[in-house]
Amino acid sequence: MQKRNLTFGLALVGAIIIVACTAEAMDDMADQAGQVPLFQVDPFWPKPLPNHWLIGPAIGVWADANDGVWVVQRNTLNQFVLNTEVGAVTDTSYTNPNAPARTPVSECCQPGPPILHFDADGNLLHAWGGPGTETGDYTWPESNHGITVDGQGNVWVGGNGGQDRHILKFTQDGRFLAQYGEPGVPLNSQSETTFGQVAKVSWDQAGNEIYVADGYGNQRVAVLDAATGAMKRFWGAYGNTPPDSRQPPPQYRPGETPPQQFRTPVHCADRANDGMVYVCDRPSNRLSVFNTDGTFVKETIIAPATLSQGSTWDVAFSPDEAQRFMYLADGQNMKVYVMDRQSLEILYSFGDGGRQPGLFFAVHSITADSQGNIFTTETYEGSRIQKFRYTGMGPNPGGDSGPAWPADRKSGGYGWSFGN
Repeated sequence: MQKRNLTFGLALVGAIIIVACTAEAMDDMADQAGQVPLFQVDPFWPKPLPNHWLIGPAIGVWADANDGVWVVQRNTLNQFVLNTEVGAVTDTSYTNPNAPARTPVSECCQPGPPILHFDADGNLLHAWGGPGTETGDYTWPESNHGITVDGQGNVWVGGNGGQDRHILKFTQDGRFLAQYGEPGVPLNSQSETTFGQVAKVSWDQAGNEIYVADGYGNQRVAVLDAATGAMKRFWGAYGNTPPDSRQPPPQYRPGETPPQQFRTPVHCADRANDGMVYVCDRPSNRLSVFNTDGTFVKETIIAPATLSQGSTWDVAFSPDEAQRFMYLADGQNMKVYVMDRQSLEILYSFGDGGRQPGLFFAVHSITADSQGNIFTTETYEGSRIQKFRYTGMGPNPGGDSGPAWPADRKSGGYGWSFGN
């Protein structure tokens, strides 16, 4: 009994410390007008994974109410180089027809499960998901994409594969709860029962609702009741009714008048505390703002010269009550923008293209915890999650600040120019 009471006491003290630190971080952001949040990459987060597991293209991240960090990643073998990355699950017959069958190429490595849950210190708590690990009657997405955790601790997962028209809901240990939508049905941005290659799901506490960036096939934002999964409303660009069949606008042109419907993918849809909903029309470089009923408020174009995959990939908000700051992931330009949320002004950016900590290869998703730390995932060959530790408020560095490294490590490095 004494040990149990001690454990409870330590847990209570820990909870008080977390709450106090969170309040301090929120006050810090709220009180220092004219200053901006600053970050440094934590190259030792998360801790190494067990079982020679590797992370594949990581295409969703969410910080839950306990500052746990959830990642969804693509772990199918076609996401890896078989004989050099995942030799532990690559048959030698793949590389040497004369070798005995069913013999691994090497002892390392193998893909980790699609869902990875870390605590604030980077310890792996849960790992599950995917075909072959079913705990109920559901269809795992062809290409899982997007993750969120609701107020009951339930985990929601989307999918943007060719036949993915559904969203899944699980307990934190991977027990299946519900499937909303039906794989393989025709795309229809006016459907009230199915989806169209979902890009992101995000939970909103105020309404206990799930906002769906829907997505790669459909051209809309959809809002679900988090308790029942029932669709409550949906809308397209400018609050317009989206088309009932896929009708993407012509390819983006710099300087264009933004189209009256979203291009695909509609890549994020997140509600802030004040009821503003931020939507990423990724290939249009467009960040649109709506009321929760879909009424259009305003928009901005980010990095308007950006072509190909566009600049507006995902957003997250600072943890102060007013959410003064917004963080926008730009996977095409390999950076994160720190923005004034109300004005949509870009204050500065950090990152750049590269493999080292603090650099990016296709930064895809972003989230912020209650301490003000930022977590990002990278897709394609990037295939990782990074933590950017909130170091406090300070003068605005302005422009592209380069890697989020300590100043003495960046000195003389970033901004070099070569040639005559």
